[in-house]
Amino acid sequence: MKKITQYILVKLVGLYINVMSYIYPKHAFRLAYRLFSSPRKGKIKSSHIPKALVRAKHVKHTLDTHTIQTYIWKGNEEVILLIHGWESNASRWKKLLKQLLKTGKTIIAIDGPAHGMSSGKEFNVPLYAEFIHKIASIYAPKALIGHSVGGNAITYYQKHYPHEIERFVLLGAPSDFKIILKNYVTLLGLNRKVYLHLKTYVQRRFSISIEKFSAAQFVENIPQEGLIIHDKEDAVVLWEESNKIASAWPKAEFVTTRGLGHGLHDAYLYQTIIEFINRN
Repeated sequence: MKKITQYILVKLVGLYINVMSYIYPKHAFRLAYRLFSSPRKGKIKSSHIPKALVRAKHVKHTLDTHTIQTYIWKGNEEVILLIHGWESNASRWKKLLKQLLKTGKTIIAIDGPAHGMSSGKEFNVPLYAEFIHKIASIYAPKALIGHSVGGNAITYYQKHYPHEIERFVLLGAPSDFKIILKNYVTLLGLNRKVYLHLKTYVQRRFSISIEKFSAAQFVENIPQEGLIIHDKEDAVVLWEESNKIASAWPKAEFVTTRGLGHGLHDAYLYQTIIEFINRN
């Protein structure tokens, strides 16, 4: 019943935006983008910090007007940086974290824009890449691990910023922004007028066409090694998205799983990730 109610509400919002696109288009377009870029969940209250993050050292960093929340588990000089996905936060790594800590390396997780205890109300990949760049510039990680859109943000980061990251791990990552946008338009049932405005707005704001806003294009010809993992039964991000990325990445290994879904939580898989990171 709850899911049916949510579905009806989503469709009603889409209908409202469609009607307003003819009556008051500026309002409709602003609302459409705000809904697209505003996570509905994933925030953390300082009074209710998840157990997985309690023992970490909590450090805040600033980036212009933004505050980036980091969680640090101090180990040796080698650093692994963890990048969560949409409507999540650093606590999503709690299961993998237990295994990563056994390596003796320093583990750092961040909360993305408008997620966890980081600031903001809007999320977008270019801003997330700026967060990654800021933290990477301070802590010099040797490896980055990203889940879902966090993996997409990693590819954007490696394309647009100088870095010395040795290895990247992408878990259930989407490739093409145009598919993400079209899925959103389909979900709300938005008309073509709204879709074209969103497309134009994104291109103007981030100075990149949505056709080129693609992880597969971001990783073309990069020299670093990558490990790409995706589940065939992922109902959130299709397996074909990671296949695009793997096909374009010269030094990427592509691991396909079944039955793990979008979360990709599995002891054997964790060991695969650690062995990849530790490889000489």
